[in-house]
Parts: sequence; structure tokens; C-alpha cells
Amino acid sequence: MIVQSPRQKRSKNGQTPSEERPSRPQPQAAAGFFAPKNPAGPSNPIPSSSPAFATPVHPLKPFQPPVLTKAAILPIILPPATLRPLAFRTFTKKHSLTLTSTALQELATFIGRHCGSGWREEGLAEKVLEEVARSWKNRNGGVIVEGNSSELKDILKNLEGNMSGGKILTGPRSLSRQNSLLLEPDQDEQHAHTRLGLRPVQSLTREDSNTSFGMSGLEFTEEPEDDSVRDVRRWLKVIHAFDQPRLTYNVGKKHFERDPSKPSLLPAASHKTDAFRNRYNVIHQRILRNEAFQSSSVQGSSLRQRTTANGLSSHKITPIANLLGRHGTHHMLLGMLVVLPTGSLAISDLTGTITLDLSHAVAIPEDSAWFTPGMIVLIDGVYEEEEETMTMGNGLSGSSGVGGTIGGRFQGFFIGQPPCEKRRVTLGVSGPDGSGADHTIGGGFGWIDFLGVGSERAVGSKMRKLEHRVLRQPALLEDGRPSRGRAVIIGELNLDQPRSLQALRKILGLYASDPEGRTPMTFVLAGNFTQHAVMARGGSGGSIEYKEFFDALASTLADFPSLLTTATFVFVPGDNDGWVSAFSGGAATPLPRKPVPDLFTSRIRRVFAAANAEAGLANPGKETEKDAGKRKGGEAVWTTNPSRITLFGPSHEMLLFRDDISARLRRASVRLKNTSKAPVEPEPPTNDNDDSAMDNQCPPSSLPDAPDADDEDMADTTMTDVMDVDSAPATNQKATMLPPPSIPYDVLAARKLVKTILDQGYLAPFRQAIRPVHWDYTSAMYLYPLPTAMVLVDTTAPPFCVTYEGCHVMNPGSILVPGRKGAARWVEYELPGVGGRVRECTF
Repeated sequence: MIVQSPRQKRSKNGQTPSEERPSRPQPQAAAGFFAPKNPAGPSNPIPSSSPAFATPVHPLKPFQPPVLTKAAILPIILPPATLRPLAFRTFTKKHSLTLTSTALQELATFIGRHCGSGWREEGLAEKVLEEVARSWKNRNGGVIVEGNSSELKDILKNLEGNMSGGKILTGPRSLSRQNSLLLEPDQDEQHAHTRLGLRPVQSLTREDSNTSFGMSGLEFTEEPEDDSVRDVRRWLKVIHAFDQPRLTYNVGKKHFERDPSKPSLLPAASHKTDAFRNRYNVIHQRILRNEAFQSSSVQGSSLRQRTTANGLSSHKITPIANLLGRHGTHHMLLGMLVVLPTGSLAISDLTGTITLDLSHAVAIPEDSAWFTPGMIVLIDGVYEEEEETMTMGNGLSGSSGVGGTIGGRFQGFFIGQPPCEKRRVTLGVSGPDGSGADHTIGGGFGWIDFLGVGSERAVGSKMRKLEHRVLRQPALLEDGRPSRGRAVIIGELNLDQPRSLQALRKILGLYASDPEGRTPMTFVLAGNFTQHAVMARGGSGGSIEYKEFFDALASTLADFPSLLTTATFVFVPGDNDGWVSAFSGGAATPLPRKPVPDLFTSRIRRVFAAANAEAGLANPGKETEKDAGKRKGGEAVWTTNPSRITLFGPSHEMLLFRDDISARLRRASVRLKNTSKAPVEPEPPTNDNDDSAMDNQCPPSSLPDAPDADDEDMADTTMTDVMDVDSAPATNQKATMLPPPSIPYDVLAARKLVKTILDQGYLAPFRQAIRPVHWDYTSAMYLYPLPTAMVLVDTTAPPFCVTYEGCHVMNPGSILVPGRKGAARWVEYELPGVGGRVRECTF
């Protein structure tokens, strides 16, 4: 018996209609008349498995995104001069951006082509300019908008595809104004599904770009529900020195630009000059932004005011090349202290060099900072020409120097550090911590991404709101339990000393007993990890013994699995660590230096991996498909020296630096005139907790600010206390007759060290022969803008925690307290805004 399909009929000759169609084609004219009333839809790409189950007459159509029809627009030719007033109000007044002529021409052409004659009456051009300005800021394009830049062309290209009838579309196809950091990887799949004609799982709305932050929108109206979002370690990032953006200051445009050249450890000799030029330009523009160097426009140009008691003074910096022919006149110079080939001290700027005479110079404020060759300083004094130069009229005499050395000498009377600038002023944010209403105060470099984590004005306010949700909840601050946002900073850890491991075990045991979820978020361990450069056969041992030291450290860490799975351990190398110490022998190595090689630290990484696997956590950086959905465990990060830790993007920046800089400053400092015998009228003590104001003496310099409550006897400190370092024996005898200082010597030494480094804005303010620096990586050495916290591990300086110009500087020293047996010391830093404190324990 033959079973036939109900949809197919046999003809008389036994053929199906489909078989008869090729031999009997229908004429085209009758195709519409003989067409069936219910034509079958397109063939199903998936055929039926049996003839009895044929393809339905009306199959389901695949999803197709709706195609929006664009309204017809009659293009016009819009002159740039006509668009200039509207562009000025939008870009300059509202967004603090500067349009070049080429950019204005590009915008005028785009608006005339896509908005037509209704660009002014219907307000179409204003919306387009607003969208372009916001997109430019989100891309961190800088202050100046260039017409030939690829960023502007890309913005206009994306905007063109989202316009209809001169209006910008809203909804799923609207432009995203979020930062690239706010996008989840699965969103790319959703966009790809839409382009392929598939129905997306969820609508692509603007709020979905914030899911990774646990927010429902820009106002953060919902609490973060994901545990990984609530964990503060998710927003913690360690940035190596070689991974930081290489920025240079453009004097013409007055903003920072990325260096497009490829860096090298062995660059050309011209890069050394470029490094000095960029460092000088950064400090010079910082000084010009200071109020003491901003003269009023109503004052006469020939009038030069000196420093007065009321502080209404205006100073002017004179280039060294402009001293020629101005014998006996007073000037203020800004330049680097250098040592000439003849052995004499000189000052050099971008225009020339002149010999210095500091025999009568006094530091302002007195004895508050160090001065060494390699520092950029302010000097006020008188220019004196040589008699031969005055008679012959030659300013560049071959007998007085080489190159750009100017004849004569500069007699300095006052010398000081360039005034420091607070972080919020540099970034242009309001409030002491940038928590103002509008978050801007005008000016500054808020749109510059200095560390590659987003700029302050792009993501700063969002990150501060997220920080408030994660760390500053009232339930977390008022319960009396230890905070999760703590950083434990352990100083020099010599692994070749058994007592060091005993002290480390004691410290880790104290924090392992904290409640669950309240352990510190990070531990910082600094080198030197050996007392001698064992890689250069210093002391006893070699590379084999060096690895055994780290294996012993791994055994100690393995006893605290609760800390290994919940914290990030950061290891900062020193000068005695490999591989650099193999050829330096423990001497000063070029900065920045690379981390300890993985060859010696492999067992420590295995200890962290084993602890995470036992707790069922995923190893950060090595997630697999099996780890999907798992919470990230702890990790060990071997970073460079120096390096930075960012928390919540640009909101918090902690600088990590290991160097015995205090001893190097004492060895290379310049001897100045000592005025301790003269009576000094003390200044009234400051009782406020804010950073101290700028000193009104010439040249202006910043005073150390009021300390925190954790610092002993530092609230009533006056800068009139004198520290006799380079005095003669007779002077010391007279100085001992003075009343004792009101604060300890260690506090004065700490303030002097901190003020020197932060005022210089540079981690290695020495000559290249004393502290070499890689010329192409000097961006990692800058302290501009100032970090919110700085860890300076210096074993030659006393341990301290000092706040200066909003930057909290901490020095834990060595983990073993010198002169005390069985005592360990470290620093505990707590966020937000609590500061650090030096802690000790016995073991």
C-alpha cells in the first residue's frame, strides 16, 4: 500500500506538479492571475524529518531590527563664523574646551549637511554640539579639540549613523555616553546579535552599561547586590611603572599629551635633554598657577613689588639668558642646581647656565628642606658681571665656562623649594576631597588620565559615589569592628634574617584573627629582601640561596590561608634584589626597576593558588571556564619600584617607593648659611587641621601642614625650630644654650624629608651619577598630581606618618626595630580619610 502526502496530488501520467513544472512553464503574464490565494512563505531553512510533517504555510519569520526612515533634510552651506558664537557657548563656557579653526570648520560642515536650515530655529545644532563635546570628554581627548584628530572624526561618524531629520535618536540606538570602563563584555554579544538579525536577550538601554558597578544609573539609586561588587578589592589595581602612560607637557597648548614614540632602555642622548625640559616645564607651569606669581593687570609693568608683611606680593621669574647687561639688579631664578666641570655650583634653566654663590644664602623657610644638585629651586639674589665682561661687552666668555654658561655670577640671598600644589587644585575639583556639588572649580587637568584608570572628571564622581556605598556605609563605620579598607605596610623585610620571618608571622597572626569580611584588603611588603646583594655574591650565598629565602617566606604565608584568599599581597623590590643587583652590587640602580623575577617567586604563587583552590575561589588573572561564577581569591603581585595602587579609579592613589633617600640627601646636600645665632620671633601655632597656607617670604614656599591626631606632639609645631646639621662646633655650643625645641628631632627630620620630595614633585631629585633614571620612563617618577597617599620605605629615616598639602606620607622603616630585641614595627593605613599610624608589637 502506498501512502501519499495529503499536500501532493498525482497527475494522470503519475507525476507530481513539481515534476511537471519544468516541462510546462507558465507564461509571465498569467503568473499573477493563476497565483494561489494563500502563497506559501519562504522555505524553512530547517527541513521536516518526515513527509507527513510538512513545512507550515506561515512559518515564523526571523527577528529583524526595525529600520528607521530618515526624514529628508536639505543640506546647506553653513559658514564657520555663523556657528562660532553657539560653539563658543557650548564648548568653551559650558565644557571648558577650546575649538581650533579646523574643528569649527568640520562641525559647521557636519551641521549644515545633517541639520539643514533648521539648525538655529529648531535647536538642532545645539544638541549636536552638546553630544560632540560630551563624547570628546569621555574619550579624554584633551582641552583643545583638533579638527584633524581621529577622535573627532570617529565621533562625527558615529553621530551621523544616529541622526534622523537633524535630530539625535534616543532609545536602543542612541549614543552611549558612558566610559569604556563601564561596559560589560556580554554587551558586545548583544550588539552582535542585533546586527546578525537575531532577537537580543535584553534591550540595549543606557542603564545596562552600569551593571558592572552595581548601579541602576548615574544616580546610583540601587544598592549593589553582587558580593564581588561590594568587595573593595575589585576596585583595587596595581599599576607598574612601565605600564603608566608616558605624558609630556605641551607649553604651547598648556596641557599634557601622550608621547607617541616607543620607549627604550637605551635611548638617544637627546632624550636626556627632553627629560629635563619636561620636568622644568611641569614645575614652571605649576609655579605660574600659584597666586604669589600672578600679578595684577592694573599694576605697572615697571613696578616690581617686594615681599611685604601683609602678603600682597607678586614675584616674577627671570630667564637666565635675560641677565646679560643687567649688572647689580635683583632677580628671581628658577633652575636646576648643577655642578660645572670646574667643580663650582651653578644654576641652569632652558635658556642658559650661570655660576652661583650661596655663601650668604638663607633657606626660606629656614632649615625646612634639603637642597642638592639635581633639584629645581627658586633663588632670589643679585646678578654681578665680571669686570672683563663689562669692559669687553661679551656675555659668553670662553674663560668663564662652556656652552651656554653666562659670564659673571649670581649672588643668591634666598633659596627655597618651588611651592607645592594640592591634588584637588591640579585636577580642578572642589571640596577637600573633591566632593563638591559640581566637582569643578575651573582650570586644572581634570580631563587628563594620568594613570590609565580614567580621568577625574570622567569617572571621578561616579567612583566616589561607589566608594560611599562600599566603604562609607553607616553600618560599617559605627559597629566598632575593623574596617575592610585597610592597607598593612611592612617595611624592609630581610628574609636572610630568621627574626624577620618571626616578626612577619606575628603581624599576620594579628590580622588573621579579625572577623570574616573585615580583614585588610592589601599587604605591602618592601625589600631589600636580603641584607646584601647576593646576586653579585655579596655576603654569603648566591642565586640558589636567594630562591630558598623566598621559599621560606612561602612557608610562612601558607600558615594564614584566611589572608591569602581575601587580600592582595604587593611586593616592592629594593636595590639588593635581582636581577639588577647582579651587576650593581647593591649600589643605586636605574629607576624605575623591574620586579623580582618569577624564577625566585614561583613557590609563593603556588601557595596562593593552593589556598584559593581549597576555598573554592578563582585565581585572579587565570580564570577558566570552570571558574565562571566563582568569587576571586587573593593574589600576589610583584610590582616595580616605584609603582602605584589605585582604589576606585582616580579617587585614591597610593605611591609605593623603596629608597634610602634620606641618607642620600644628607650626603649630597649644599651647605648654606646658618642663622641660628640670631634671635627669631616664633610664629603663632596653628590649631586647624587643614593644610597650612603658603609662606609669604621670598621666594614663597609651602609650610608643612598640621598633622593628624596620630602624630605625637605635632599640632603645636612652628617652623622656627632650627636643626643644626652643618654648623661649626662653636656654633653648636651656642645653639645648645637656646631653649629645647617643642617637638622631637624625628618629627622635624620627617617633615624636612617630606617637604623636599613633594615640593620637587620628583622621586629622584639628584644628579644622574648619584641616582640614575631611565630617560624614557621619567613619567613614573613624577609626583604630579600629588597622590592621596605615599609609602616611602626609607630605613635611614625615622618611621613617621605626616600629611603635607593633602598627601599622607608614611614610612614604616624596617620590620625589626633597631636597638630593641623582639620588637616589630609596621604602618596601618585606613581608608577613607582616616590616615595611617605606626604600630609595634613584640614577638
